[in-house]
Amino acid sequence: MPSARPTLYGSRHAVSAGHYLAAAAGFAILEAGGNAIDAGCAAGIALAVLHPDEVNVAGVAPIMIRTGQGKVVTIAGLGHWPKRFPADLFMREHGGKMPLGILRTVVPAAPDAWITALSDYGTMSFGDVASAAVRYAREGFAVFEYMATMIKQYEDGYRSWPSNAAIFLPGGKLPRVGDRFVQSDLAGTLQYMIDQERAASTRGRLAGLAAARAAFYCGDIAETIVRYHEENGGYLARDDLANFHCRYEEPVQVRWRDFEVFTCGPWCQGPMLAQALRMIEAAGGLKGMAHNSPDYIHLITEIMKAACADREYRYGDPLFVDVGMDDLLSDAHVSARVSAIDRERAMPDMPPPIGRYPGNMPPPVAASSAKSDAVVEPDTSYCCAVDRWGNAMSATPSDGSWRSPVIPGLGIVPSGRGTQSRPDPGHPSGVAPGKRPRLTPNPAIAVRDDGSVMPFGAPGGDVQVQAMLQVFLNSFHFGMDIQEAIEQPRFATFSFPNSFAPYTHLPGRLNIEDRLPAATIEELRRRGHDVEMWPALTRRACSVEAILLDSRTGFLRAGADFRQPAYAMVS
Repeated sequence: MPSARPTLYGSRHAVSAGHYLAAAAGFAILEAGGNAIDAGCAAGIALAVLHPDEVNVAGVAPIMIRTGQGKVVTIAGLGHWPKRFPADLFMREHGGKMPLGILRTVVPAAPDAWITALSDYGTMSFGDVASAAVRYAREGFAVFEYMATMIKQYEDGYRSWPSNAAIFLPGGKLPRVGDRFVQSDLAGTLQYMIDQERAASTRGRLAGLAAARAAFYCGDIAETIVRYHEENGGYLARDDLANFHCRYEEPVQVRWRDFEVFTCGPWCQGPMLAQALRMIEAAGGLKGMAHNSPDYIHLITEIMKAACADREYRYGDPLFVDVGMDDLLSDAHVSARVSAIDRERAMPDMPPPIGRYPGNMPPPVAASSAKSDAVVEPDTSYCCAVDRWGNAMSATPSDGSWRSPVIPGLGIVPSGRGTQSRPDPGHPSGVAPGKRPRLTPNPAIAVRDDGSVMPFGAPGGDVQVQAMLQVFLNSFHFGMDIQEAIEQPRFATFSFPNSFAPYTHLPGRLNIEDRLPAATIEELRRRGHDVEMWPALTRRACSVEAILLDSRTGFLRAGADFRQPAYAMVS
């Protein structure tokens, strides 16, 4: 497919983000002398303003950093269930379902994640990197098509709470494309953090950053959040906030040809990318397969079903669950998964478990009607940056704003990411006090043996890894340049329980963007796939952003997905 945009080439630094104003915020930081971590934080915080339907300042923000010296770290920007939350609450009082609202709240992690990254790897202040976000919130920005569509789709949720409706349905009306979208309370919340930092900055940059963090987790913001929970039946308490700190977690690392690919751990779905790459090589490395041919789509789909099955059966907070990543990435497990794939016939559902199961096997999630639509939640954005010193940052901030109430006066929704836990505590990702949900956002970084580095990622719930895998293969198996690789038609399986409540399960479902030959579609149906067509271009197929620092040429090559107003900037 011809590319609609060029790959951008530069030689100093680059940023790519899910909204053009977020890219501009990060780029301004790079131009001012900041490093990739400063720029990534600026872009990520801005996305919480510019994508308020799918990212929240008080949400989640998993981060991966690779320093110019080659060190790779991940910051698990994901909060846990309140320490006093009853593990059996949803089973006992809600019939095994997770109701919308305040009960889905886990500890907000994003503010601590950004400040942790700045403190340990950045060079600038919180005020420096958050200033663009404050301006976008205070002055407003233009509503774009996808945002308007998602607010309309989830209008009932926004109307559930007056504080949400006041922001997202101004004057009681749905926002239209081109309307100015203002978030004054959110601007005030961020400005309060900046003011507290400034007051403490005489003691140095780190003291200022600590003060900005304390403003959120211990100061007036925390008091307002806790008071709202106390008055409305929530469980988030002062010590949940005051004692919270994001964890550094070891990345999952896998060898793929001449690359080391790094993902976050099984507290998110990131390791599925590592598993899929291992299975691809065990299945013959795509030898002789044409791009987006029936053979290729069939094999990748069956591999993703297997990876999703392992996610369902095993993934969970590794502080609570013995996931066994070494086993999942072992030759024996990979070989067993690949040998179960029929090259001519689609497996009707996700494969059964292989090997041990961490915990009690819960009852299977009931399959939905074959006529059900494949739901891709309005959730998450992405940003990445690379600087002149070779540092790279990859971040996937998230959390929607229609599932839980906005805290009046603050303009934030404390993380509703509990929606990705299972109500049954016996499930590996089941609810438990102090336990983290199993997160979909999963930033990644690939490092080539020649020293090339590529941060990449995407929003899009259960499609994220599938889209990231396809873009990675488009670039490094099929030889496409970054932007061309991003723009190719995509496909995604939904033959597993959805990661979001109510965990919709669509056995055999395969969705494909409507840009492939009819003969390809018919052949996939003949092989047993329940094919449904997406529009030719849809955000439901994710929005992948990526930057490749190409050591062979010295150029940075950046791309951004035209499925939403994502843009890259280079110098």
